[in-house]
Amino acid sequence: MALIELEGVHKIYQMGAEEVRALDGVDLEIGEGEYVAIMGASGSGKSTLMNLLGCLDTPTSGVYRLNDTGVQDLGDNELAEIRNREIGFVFQTFNLLPRTSALANVELPLVYSGLSRSQRRKAAQDALERVGLGDRMDHRPSELSGGQRQRVAVARALVNDPSILLADEPTGNLDTKTSVEIMELFDALNQAGNTVLLVTHEPDIAAHANRQVILRDGKVIEDRPTPRKAA
Repeated sequence: MALIELEGVHKIYQMGAEEVRALDGVDLEIGEGEYVAIMGASGSGKSTLMNLLGCLDTPTSGVYRLNDTGVQDLGDNELAEIRNREIGFVFQTFNLLPRTSALANVELPLVYSGLSRSQRRKAAQDALERVGLGDRMDHRPSELSGGQRQRVAVARALVNDPSILLADEPTGNLDTKTSVEIMELFDALNQAGNTVLLVTHEPDIAAHANRQVILRDGKVIEDRPTPRKAA
């Protein structure tokens, strides 16, 4: 069974009198443990697709099943619940609270999980250890490098043990050397069994994935193994 199934997915926005087809009949299957890059130029639909896959939005029409749950019919509260349970987000801008420690930032998604404070802290510590920041738990974001801040963001995404790690341009604010380190971290997480979806327009970042899904004008125009890895 596929982890993600999209069948005939459309997303249409009304801009005044104009109808914008951000997604125009997308079919897609992603299995558990895959490492997939979603690519396309600005306006191709990749951000809209990321929002749908991340349960931040629902399709205008079509079917989206995540872990065999029909997401397209869910209300806002149900979407929030499935997001918290199934998806770990990593954004270009880190989105960390500046006045709290790395540990407290990673604990945040667990506040409403029903875990005790000690359980939350242990889970956050374990997640920070996984991303190589066991010695930076008490540091605030301002005391960390850009790469370390992104590692905190990755740890926060992992702390709920989500089905999918969804990364939107995760190296967009990082220099080349740090970008390489963060991508090596995603590679290791995938090798450890995590399903990783990267949204990127950069071919060198997409080359880390095993599969590339390329969008243009809201349609999937190519779905292929990564050329370098297929050789």
